[in-house]
Parts: sequence; C-alpha cells; structure tokens
Amino acid sequence: MKYFYLFILISIVVTGCQSIDHNQESEKIIKLMKEQEECWNDGNLECFMKSYWKSDDLVFIGKSGPKYGWKTTLENYQKSYPDKRAMGKLTFEILSIDITSANTAFVIGKWNLDRVDGNLNGHYTLLWKMINDQWVIVADHSS
Repeated sequence: MKYFYLFILISIVVTGCQSIDHNQESEKIIKLMKEQEECWNDGNLECFMKSYWKSDDLVFIGKSGPKYGWKTTLENYQKSYPDKRAMGKLTFEILSIDITSANTAFVIGKWNLDRVDGNLNGHYTLLWKMINDQWVIVADHSS
C-alpha cells in the first residue's frame, strides 16, 4: 500500500512540474527582436516599442540613469531619434539568452546603428517577462 501512495505522490509532483522548452522560448524572443529591428529601420518607433511592457513600471537605464514608464521611454527615443536619418539602420547581435524560468528571460547583446551622421554602437541587457502570454521587455539597460 505504501508503494501505491508513493506512486501517487510522484505522479502528482511530475504532472505539476511545468516543462519549459528553452529553445522555443529563445526563438520567440529572437523573432521579437528581429521585428524590433524591422520597425526601427522603417522609422517606426511606436512599432519598435511593441516589445516593451506598456507600463509605468518599465525601466530603461541609459547614460543618464534609470527612467520609468513606457511613454517616457518612447518620448526619449523620439527626442534622441527625431527622424529616419537620425535613426539609421539598427542591428542587434544577441550574445546570450538565458531562460531563467517559465516567465523570465535575460538577454545580453550588442546594438549597432549605421548612420550617415556617424555610427553608434554599444551593449544591452534586457529582462524579458511573460505577461499575458506575451514576452515583453520589462527592463532595458543600454550603453
């Protein structure tokens, strides 16, 4: 009888564990970042911002320190990149994606802007969370 209870206990534990397909989740994030590149390169910042959490709790950390909120982040992009010429052509190079749980991922990479007025480049770290069945950036540290 005790083996029966042990079997039931193991079955409950096994079926209760959520399996994460790291490759599948990484591919979803890569796809979203490719879409971001396309939006940026079309000169469409609102489209680019679709992958960011539309919340006042979104944090963007740049050279002037942390700034909070989706709207603030969009406005800062609009101020820094007022037109397609200033935006240039964006490319991301993803160095690593770490799916840390079923709803959290940490991405490290490089960004590059090819522009007529001078190229820009740097690194980023992104904290992605699964919110309402969608991966979104909740924290962006770009330098």
